[in-house]
Amino acid sequence: MLIDDYVAGLARALDGPAGPKRDLVVEARDSLVDTAEAYQEEGMARVEAELLAVEEFGELREIAPAYQRELTATAGRRLGALLFVSVPLTTLLWSLIWAFFPVDADAWAHRPDWFLPAARTLDLFHMATGVLGGLTLLVLTWGSRWVRRPERATRLLAVWVWTMLPVTLLLSVALQYGSQGPAGFSAFLPGMILSLTTPLLNGLQLYAAARCLRLTRRLRAA
Repeated sequence: MLIDDYVAGLARALDGPAGPKRDLVVEARDSLVDTAEAYQEEGMARVEAELLAVEEFGELREIAPAYQRELTATAGRRLGALLFVSVPLTTLLWSLIWAFFPVDADAWAHRPDWFLPAARTLDLFHMATGVLGGLTLLVLTWGSRWVRRPERATRLLAVWVWTMLPVTLLLSVALQYGSQGPAGFSAFLPGMILSLTTPLLNGLQLYAAARCLRLTRRLRAA
């Protein structure tokens, strides 16, 4: 009973991705149960054994920050992996789309002068986002043993996402306006499919970044 109450309190104190959080809580419970059972084998009563196991494990306010830090790093790794895969892939697919549409090269003849610089700027933003996502994933995975405050890397990446996506959205709208449609694009099936999936990916990225910001604020408050 004491162990169950302690574990329930730990679960309430933590916030983060459901799967990893559940794994951490189950791991803590298993450790407590093993310790209590070891004391029982030495002749202690169950209640006394659980009490001693809980006392040795530590008070919630002392151990919860370490667990929360791990959950925050997990959220950062997930965001990093999402950006590292989805942003370069989306950029590549759009490049392929524009390589085949419009078929008539003269359709681009009336683009405004700012169109090409804006397109290159958008590509640079996407490249930087993919690289930053990969670096964050690397830091929070193989570099975790040397990083004392992984939540800083998580927060930096999340802030970048919330800064980058509005800018890229404005650039995308400007490019669509500068291309005047382009005419006939609504009948180009690959382009329409990608037009639908790109906002979904952007929404997923924003959601993951918002969760990272919430978790890092929770750690700072603690």
